[in-house]
Amino acid sequence: MNDDRLPPVAPEVTATLVENLSPRLRKRLDAAVTKLGARPTHRDGDTVTIQVDDETELRLHAPGGVVATADAITCGCLLAPACVHRAAAACAAPTADPPPDLADRPTGAAPEPASATDPASSPSSQEVASPAQRAAADALWSAGAAVLEAGIEGAGAVTQSALLRAAHTARIRHLPRAAGAALSVVTLLRAARAGDPSYRTADFVTALAELLGTAHRVGTASGAELDAARGRARRPYSPDGSLRLYGLFTEPVVTDSGHGGVRTWVAGTDGRLFTVGDVAPGGVGRAVGVADRAVRLGDTALTHRELGRAGLAVSGATVSPDGRLGAGKGVKAVTARGAAWTELPLAALWETPPSEQAARALRSTSRYADPDGGGSDLLFLDVELIGAVRESAGTCLLALSDSGISVRLTVADDDPALAHRDNLMLLAAAPGTRLRIIGRLVPAPHPRLTLLACAHPTGGGTIDLGLDRLRRADLPDPAAPVHPAPPQPGGPGAHSPLYLLERRVEQTVSAGRAALGMLGDVTAETRRIRRAGLPTAAGLLTALCTSAAQRERDHFGRLLPADTDSFATHWLTAALYTAAVADSLCAAAWEPVREGPAAEPSVPDRGPGRAVAQTAQH
Repeated sequence: MNDDRLPPVAPEVTATLVENLSPRLRKRLDAAVTKLGARPTHRDGDTVTIQVDDETELRLHAPGGVVATADAITCGCLLAPACVHRAAAACAAPTADPPPDLADRPTGAAPEPASATDPASSPSSQEVASPAQRAAADALWSAGAAVLEAGIEGAGAVTQSALLRAAHTARIRHLPRAAGAALSVVTLLRAARAGDPSYRTADFVTALAELLGTAHRVGTASGAELDAARGRARRPYSPDGSLRLYGLFTEPVVTDSGHGGVRTWVAGTDGRLFTVGDVAPGGVGRAVGVADRAVRLGDTALTHRELGRAGLAVSGATVSPDGRLGAGKGVKAVTARGAAWTELPLAALWETPPSEQAARALRSTSRYADPDGGGSDLLFLDVELIGAVRESAGTCLLALSDSGISVRLTVADDDPALAHRDNLMLLAAAPGTRLRIIGRLVPAPHPRLTLLACAHPTGGGTIDLGLDRLRRADLPDPAAPVHPAPPQPGGPGAHSPLYLLERRVEQTVSAGRAALGMLGDVTAETRRIRRAGLPTAAGLLTALCTSAAQRERDHFGRLLPADTDSFATHWLTAALYTAAVADSLCAAAWEPVREGPAAEPSVPDRGPGRAVAQTAQH
C-alpha cells in the first residue's frame, strides 16, 4: 500500500486514536503501521478500504477528502473499535492541513479573561502570550524535545501522536506557526522512517529547530516579536492601488505533495517583484501544461508564457506579504506593452551589486526567516559562461560574473519532463558566451544559484529554462575561447570546519541524545574549530556533547531520567548558530575578496530562538 493513496487524516484524529490504545497495543503500533503498509487498498468514492487480512477490512471515510473524525475510521476485526488497526491506518495516512474554520480565525491571543495583574491587560505594556498559549507552547517544546531525545529511529507513532496533539492544541490557541512546524516535523519523521529518497537530514534539523525555537519565543516574547512567533494561519492580501507591471519569466513549480503549476514573475516600475501563480494537484504534468493557460487576473487573455514577456496594467491590485498578486473580483487587469531586460525599468534589476542582491535574498531564504517577511530570493547577473564542473552531486555550470565572482549554476529541477537539465548541458557546451541571467540563491559557502531564465544566446528575447528548450543552433560559435574551471568552489567559507558542529547537530536528530553522549572526547574537533577562528562553535560543540553525556544518579546509584529540556536548549543553540554562520559565510562569498586574518563570521541577530541561544551561550 502507498500512503499517498490514503486520504489525509486530521492531526487530532490520529492523536485521539493513539491515546485511546492500551499500553500493550501502543508497543505494537509501529509494527502494525509497517504491516498495514503492505496491504492492498481500494477506493470507492469518499471511502478507502484496506484489506487487513482475508476476513477483515478497514475503512477510512473522507467526505470532502479528509478524515475529520475518529468514527470515520472503522475496522471489522473482533477487537474493534479498541483495535490497533484504526490507529495504525491514521498513522500511515498523510496529515491533513488545518480545517478552514481554524485557519480563518484571527491569530491574536485566545479570548480569555485577563486578570488585573496580567501584564497583557495593561494598556501601557506590550502584549504577551496568554496562559493557554504558553501552556500550548510548553507542550510543543516537550514533544519536540522527546523527538530529539529518541532520534528518528526511536520516534515512532506514539511520539508522533504527541506532536500531533500538541500541534492541534497550538492551532486552537492561535499559534499557527508553531503548529505548522510540528506538522512538518511529523511529515519528515515519517519520510525518514519510510526511507523516502527525497528526505534530507538538514531539512529535518531546520523543521525541528523551527519548532523548538518558535515554542520558546512564544513564552518569552512580547509585542511585535510575539506576533511573529504566533504567525498567521493565512497571509492576507492588502490593497496596493494601480500597478504597471512588466513580465520577467515563468518557472514551473512541482512540490513534494504532488502539486504542480507555474509561477510567473513580473516587476513594477519601482523594481518591486510580484508573482502570478497557478498551482494545484497534478504534479509535473500539470506544470508543463498550465504554462499555456490564461492567467487568472482581471480580463487579460495572456497565457503565463506570454505574460513573462509582456506587461500588465492592474487597477485595484491586492498583494500578499510575499508578493503574490490577488485575483479577487475587484481586481482589473489589461494587457500592456512589456520591456526587454535591457530596457528600464527591468534593466535596473541587473545594476544592483551582487553582494547587495545576495544579502537581500538571504533575508528571505534563511532557514529561520520570518514567513511574513516578504522579499525575493532571485539574483540578476551578467555572466560569461566558463564550462561544466563536476561535483559530488552531479554536474553544474561555472560562470564568471561581471564583478569577478565565480558562480556555480545548477538545475532547479532534475525531472526529465522539464527542460532545466538539457538546457544547462547545452549552455555548458558554449564557453565564452555572455548571458544576462536570473537565478535563485542557494545558501552555500560559495556563490551558487539555480538557473531559472536567461537572455537568448543569440540576443533575441529570453528563455524560460524550465519550459523552453534550447537547440544547438541557438548557441554561438562553439570555438569560442575556453576558460579553465577551478576544481573546487571558492569563497571565504569553502573550507570552514563548521561542518564538525553541523554533523553533530544532524547526528543527534538521526540517532538521539544517547548516540551523541557516547562520543567521548571531542577535544581534537574543538581545537580544529578554534584554529579556524570559530571559538563560539567550539564552545557549543563541547557544551552539546557534555549535556548529552550528563546523567545524574540517585542515592542508590540508579540513573535518573535525563534532563531533556537542558539538552534540547543546547542542541537548539548549536542548530541556530550553525544556520546563522552559514548565512554569514554565504553573504561573505558574494563580497569582493579581502585580504587579512580570518575572523569568526558575525552571527545575524535574528531568527527564532535568539534569546535561548544567547542564554545557553552564557
